[in-house]
Amino acid sequence: MDIAPFGQAGQGWTQLAQLALALVLSAAIGLEREIRQQSAGLRTHTTVGFAAALIMLVSKFGFGDVIGDHVVLDPSRVAAQIVSGIGFLGAGLIFVRRDAVRGLTTAAVIWLTAAVGMAAGAGLWLPAIAVTAGHYLVMFAFTPLVMRLPQSRHALRRMLVTYQDRHGALPAVLSECTRRGFTVTDLSVARHDEVRDPRLVTVRFTVQGPGAISELTAALAAIDGVVRVSREDAGDPVVP
Repeated sequence: MDIAPFGQAGQGWTQLAQLALALVLSAAIGLEREIRQQSAGLRTHTTVGFAAALIMLVSKFGFGDVIGDHVVLDPSRVAAQIVSGIGFLGAGLIFVRRDAVRGLTTAAVIWLTAAVGMAAGAGLWLPAIAVTAGHYLVMFAFTPLVMRLPQSRHALRRMLVTYQDRHGALPAVLSECTRRGFTVTDLSVARHDEVRDPRLVTVRFTVQGPGAISELTAALAAIDGVVRVSREDAGDPVVP
């Protein structure tokens, strides 16, 4: 067993290297899933793999101090039952709406949090701290990377277009999307009753196609009568 340099079995450089390897390998799997625009992508796979590695370390080393001549335990059963229980909690955070799956990353973080708690309760403070730091790395450092990955032609992008009514802007918007090879689905229209100009209307729709979404956004913003164009998954609006 690897005892040095941190004093307890399971808390050494070997275990940190195993956690780092799990991080790299699960991130590599998640990167491939992200490029293919799967519902569980880079962050979800990395979180699940990282948490699973920690749970294995807890099962192997976390209960050695309670086993003696008169005590026989199977500590792996405890880890397995906790993982199974957290699975039900995570499943409650996942929902499907119009073929779009939401909540996978949140469910994975719940699982990771359970693993960190298991490690801390078992006295494996170093892996618990390492995984907590790794969680922040995944959530904050990987998000900009995800935004820079090439988009799949099969990806669904949610658009918001605000325009002035009676300008014929909506037919022009739909025509421009079709002309650029995008399929428009899930269209809904809402009038802005709370703004001073009651003629403003916001239309939400989903587009799917091989074209560049940035070029489509700029083209829609240039249509006469369009006030604002934005993506629900991106952020900043484009104002013509």
